[in-house]
Amino acid sequence: MVFLTVVTLAVVISVLYYYFTRTFSYWKDRNVTAPKPVPFFGNMYKSALRYDTIGGVFKNIYESFPREKVVGIFRMTTPSLMVRDLDILKHILVKDFDNFADRGLEFSKKGLGQNLFHSDGETWRGLRSRFSPIFTNSKMKNMMYLLNDRADKFINYVSEIIATTPEHDIHGLVQKYTMSTITGCAFGLDIDTFRGEIQTLKRVDKDIFTPNFALEFDMLFPGALKKLNMSLFPAYIMNFFKDLVETVTTQRNGKPSNRKDFMDLILEMKNQKQVEVTKKHGDEEAITIDITNSVIEAQAFIFYVAGYETSASTMGFMLYHLALDTKIQDRLRNEIDEYLERHGDRIELDTLNELQYLDQVFSETLRMYPIVDILQRKAENDYKLPGTDVTIAKDQIVFASVSGIHHDEKYYSEPEKFDPDRFSPENVAARHSFAYLPFGLGPRHCIGMRFARVQSWVCIIRLLSKFRLEAGKNTVRSFSNNPYRLIMAPNKTLYVNVYPR
Repeated sequence: MVFLTVVTLAVVISVLYYYFTRTFSYWKDRNVTAPKPVPFFGNMYKSALRYDTIGGVFKNIYESFPREKVVGIFRMTTPSLMVRDLDILKHILVKDFDNFADRGLEFSKKGLGQNLFHSDGETWRGLRSRFSPIFTNSKMKNMMYLLNDRADKFINYVSEIIATTPEHDIHGLVQKYTMSTITGCAFGLDIDTFRGEIQTLKRVDKDIFTPNFALEFDMLFPGALKKLNMSLFPAYIMNFFKDLVETVTTQRNGKPSNRKDFMDLILEMKNQKQVEVTKKHGDEEAITIDITNSVIEAQAFIFYVAGYETSASTMGFMLYHLALDTKIQDRLRNEIDEYLERHGDRIELDTLNELQYLDQVFSETLRMYPIVDILQRKAENDYKLPGTDVTIAKDQIVFASVSGIHHDEKYYSEPEKFDPDRFSPENVAARHSFAYLPFGLGPRHCIGMRFARVQSWVCIIRLLSKFRLEAGKNTVRSFSNNPYRLIMAPNKTLYVNVYPR
């Protein structure tokens, strides 16, 4: 019995070892350079065990092979490819986009999966055509009153709390502003996120951006989440967005109002019942998407997520660096003061482009801290990479490490230094156009990037016009990325002292 047990155990271990290493010769057989994989984990063991973020793992791989145009990687047992060459990346994201319209991040369509970010190429085309109008110039102008109102309330709140103590978690502080703006601009809700009780909203945020092991499961068994109808998120989050949509729909009697916001577009779609997908080629039959409640809830989810936490994180990093470097802060404040004096203390959409240095500081923040630091695309068909002998197989995932590119000395000297002058017009013109990718590039770039920019700028303008920021005794001088967050976030609290001017 002992002998049989030992033999059985040995056979089981051998079978498991074979199964979890069966693909590890894939890139060697195709003469593609790749880091050595670890059984079961591939190249992802640090992120799978939460020692590092996925973005950090990819950045390390990017930096380990500086002479390669592409690098093979193993996401657990799944062979994938990292593209380091910017000209090849341009083909994937723009020139040959039709073959890479999918992100390859699909999960249960009933579990918020049919949203604009995660949806497959066909669904994305239909939804994108319907939601692009919310970010036109006229729609953004309609939102400016609300953004200014929320910024004024934020400034009043900051004035109150710094009377007690000047030291605050700068990320947590601006979260209150972005939560207020996204609930107002997207859903028409007037929630007091500054002084009110928002524990439910905080819990939703925490659980959305805390990694679970569903992604690793999908790396081991590609497509399993979709096939098994599994979601990335717990049931209460799905119910939260279901209740949110029902509340706003009831308030508006199921019909678009005159607010022309995100929920009005949602209600217009719901009343149409279907959306026709734009055809890639004239000889293709038209495809329609049924606008079910789950589709509507999925869009509410992604707009909330994109408009709240990503902007808060970007502003948190930016204000932290301004506190560390008061020369940059003073230069930016002078520009803001001159801008407000010219325009009678009004912040208007059409005049924001006058703030050249603010644009540079904002861009440098996103260079150092690209909040979503991996771009991911799935090949619809076999595809030979231009200028190489490498062919990407149908359904294979291709990646770009945004952090790796943004910190590559080939494009940015002293990449760990915060230097807004990198984004002066002459420096931008001299650099490869695909060396800066915080919102992605090509047809599937972030649809809300203009809103994120304007939302953040209004807050920064008002904040620096009234307050000065300084490093304090608890302000950290270095930190790493938090492995327990799906988007880029520090592993330490960024304390900053805020004083009235």
